[in-house]
Amino acid sequence: QVQLVESGGGLVQPGGSLRLSCAASGSIFSINTMGWYRQAPGKERDLVATITSGGTTNFADSVKGRFTISRDNAKNTVYLQMNSLKPEDTAVYYCKIRMLYGGMDYWGKGTLVTVSS
Repeated sequence: QVQLVESGGGLVQPGGSLRLSCAASGSIFSINTMGWYRQAPGKERDLVATITSGGTTNFADSVKGRFTISRDNAKNTVYLQMNSLKPEDTAVYYCKIRMLYGGMDYWGKGTLVTVSS
């Protein structure tokens, strides 16, 4: 079993910053890609950012230049630093990991980010 625990969500004013963390535990042998997705009310879940085991990153156009993603392989943890937040960034943010062997995906339960004045 693999468990993902997200933290760091909350309420922030427009222009503010938040840092999300996602720690993976359990039967983990090797993680390939780690990433963040988000789902706003009434919308589909969309990719925010991913990072491979080699450090290659990918970002949604809407967050480029404002968000950064990083990972600590020793801790099986991925981070999402979110700066210059906008009301349209309001969503539940989900962490996802893809295992290197077998390609299994695991999802966290999500953490709510609300950007509002």
